Amino acid sequence: MKFKHQIKNQVLTLSLQGDLIGEDNGMDIIAMINDHIQNGVRSCIIDISGLRYINSSGIGVLITILTKFRNKGGEVCLLKPSENVQKLLIITKLNAIFQIAGSEEEALEVLKAA
Repeated sequence: MKFKHQIKNQVLTLSLQGDLIGEDNGMDIIAMINDHIQNGVRSCIIDISGLRYINSSGIGVLITILTKFRNKGGEVCLLKPSENVQKLLIITKLNAIFQIAGSEEEALEVLKAA
């Protein structure tokens, strides 16, 4: 899996591509998230449009990110899940826990309202 990130207006945007299976990248992502949270970032958009597959460890990474932001009074919004990933979010009932948006503008509105 590949990931990249950027910060714009105190919102971290994390883009994930490939398969999120909690490999070494999971720990790298969490470490990067911790650094940004310590620097005052409280909102995160996770662009998952490029994810083909997520396993239970990958779900754990997403939940860890959500927990870290919410513990600091922040919020996370998942952006553009593919059809397969959307089905997984529904089956696991994570669609009730995560904010999900279809566009970056919608995600920013969700984060402003949180």
